[in-house]
Amino acid sequence: MELRSVDELMDLLHACGSEHALRTAALLRRGRPADKELQVAGLVQDIAQAAEAVRTLLGERVCRLLRHHGPAPDDDLLRLAAEEARTSAFDAGVLEDWRAVLELVAARNSRLETVD
Repeated sequence: MELRSVDELMDLLHACGSEHALRTAALLRRGRPADKELQVAGLVQDIAQAAEAVRTLLGERVCRLLRHHGPAPDDDLLRLAAEEARTSAFDAGVLEDWRAVLELVAARNSRLETVD
């Protein structure tokens, strides 16, 4: 399965309904507010086969992070945020809050592919 639009990804994320994913992404947003790709990796990491499914839409870096082949500090941040999200109890908002970030990362990835 390959996701080609943010709408498709949002539908899949809604179907999964993962509060863990929302908390992971929120924790990454607090720790690395400028790193949208890292935040998005936290949001989609609970989707089975996420790395390959989002490669075209969200780019190579997000795919590498999901496979835990990113730069070591980023891998560690993603792993630690996921672990903390399992035990943390806080309101991480709603999935729709992440649409703009997903669209930004997808648009940035699309521009990079055009340049290549």
